[in-house]
Amino acid sequence: MSTSEKLPSPRVSRSPPRAFFDERVRIYGYQLIVFGGFAWLAWFAFSTMSHNLAARGMQTGFSFLFVTAGFDTDFKLIDYRPGVGTYGRIFLIGILNTLFISFFAIVASTTIAFVVGIARVSPNWLVSRLALAYVELIRNTPILMQIVMWHVVIFFALPKVRQSSDLFGLGIAFLNNRGLYLPSPVPGEMFWASVAALGVAVAAVVMLRRWAQRRQDLTGARFPVLLVSLGIVLALPGAVFLATGAPLGWQVPAFQSFNYEGGVRLPPAFFILLIALTVYHSAHKAEAVRAGIQSVPKSQFEAAHALGLRGGQTMRLVMLPQAMRAIVPPLISGWLGVTRNASLGIAIGYPELVGLFMQTSLNQAGHAIEIVAMTMGFYMLLSFLIALLLNAYDRRMRITEG
Repeated sequence: MSTSEKLPSPRVSRSPPRAFFDERVRIYGYQLIVFGGFAWLAWFAFSTMSHNLAARGMQTGFSFLFVTAGFDTDFKLIDYRPGVGTYGRIFLIGILNTLFISFFAIVASTTIAFVVGIARVSPNWLVSRLALAYVELIRNTPILMQIVMWHVVIFFALPKVRQSSDLFGLGIAFLNNRGLYLPSPVPGEMFWASVAALGVAVAAVVMLRRWAQRRQDLTGARFPVLLVSLGIVLALPGAVFLATGAPLGWQVPAFQSFNYEGGVRLPPAFFILLIALTVYHSAHKAEAVRAGIQSVPKSQFEAAHALGLRGGQTMRLVMLPQAMRAIVPPLISGWLGVTRNASLGIAIGYPELVGLFMQTSLNQAGHAIEIVAMTMGFYMLLSFLIALLLNAYDRRMRITEG
């Protein structure tokens, strides 16, 4: 071979940059690409929508939130007067009404779910079968049909105004087909001191619980945290309340001509929707509780019995703490479902966000795109906050048991 002939140069393989193999770079890079794609689609949709609306002479923007609304609502937690309050205040009223009923429904449905879920694994044949019948009947019935059913059953069973039922026989709480009337608190000037004392008591209970947990980890001795906590929460604010002259009065509802005036009124749609949401979601969450308990090895139950623990103690101290890691994640979707299904209150006239803002306000003020976007944004934010809270609890449980 002559020296004038050129030898082929060896092929050099070009490997991807080292940063490409970094897991964090790839994860955040993919997320950035996806986020950029969604941002571009959102910008394209918004610009196209704005152009089409401008071509048709339709106004856009959120200035309508400062325009006075000419309609009233049946139930509100803050002051509002038609012709004075704005659509922005209507939006706030809808949010508060949704959060109000969602909170009570979440607490009630979760409590019932644990009772029914524990009953599902009960060795008592009758108790377990009754719990099974409750779960299967409720889960396999659409929630909208249950809301309508409870509305028909409860509303038409309520007495008329002049035949109102005195709930406690004390002349302070009344129930009729226009709602539930309860006394409303009227705080005095020094009532803030009792509230501050309650905050101090709660902080003391948190510190007491942490101390008791450390003490149990070191010595194995249990401390009666529940009883002592109840004593602190009741005694400290109670002592301050009495020392400041009991600065809290009550406005009792009284019958005036055609209806009761004063106090707090909860419309029938509130407790009808509350019952429907509680019953429906408790059945779904009960299965999560049952599955979580059964995920704990049976040997844990047998070991607890061998140590002399009774059935209730075994469930409370051994089975449930270990099962919570499997129970908490399904609760996330369950709690989110409660807040979303609260929008079905529109079927029976409960003034939650969808019925009050996305229906009535939209029909009067227009601005459909803005109103729908604000409503969707609220539910997305609420879902994110609930998921964030419960995921933080889930991570804490994993670290504790890891």
